[in-house]
Amino acid sequence: MRNSKQVIEKDTVIVASKEQISSEVGGESVILNLQSGVYFGLNSVGLCVWNLIDQPTTFADIGNALLEKYDVKLEQCNHDLRNLLEELHNQGLIEIMTNPV
Repeated sequence: MRNSKQVIEKDTVIVASKEQISSEVGGESVILNLQSGVYFGLNSVGLCVWNLIDQPTTFADIGNALLEKYDVKLEQCNHDLRNLLEELHNQGLIEIMTNPV
């Protein structure tokens, strides 16, 4: 588990870690961190996010996709998305690139 908190801005690039495997089960996702052995589950909205970060994607693009798909206000979407991404990062399941090359 990681303890460092990274700032996630609209142009921050997010991608799923190579150190994980995941599977969709009944409209949800189960992810295994291959280094720690910890399992992590995502509901259907989390699964949508997970599918979006299969390739490097900006926070803004993920948020825009969620706003198009779900009836949610921008502020709530950004807040919830940031919390989810921080938790995934803390579990070692995603990489956060604040200065992408």
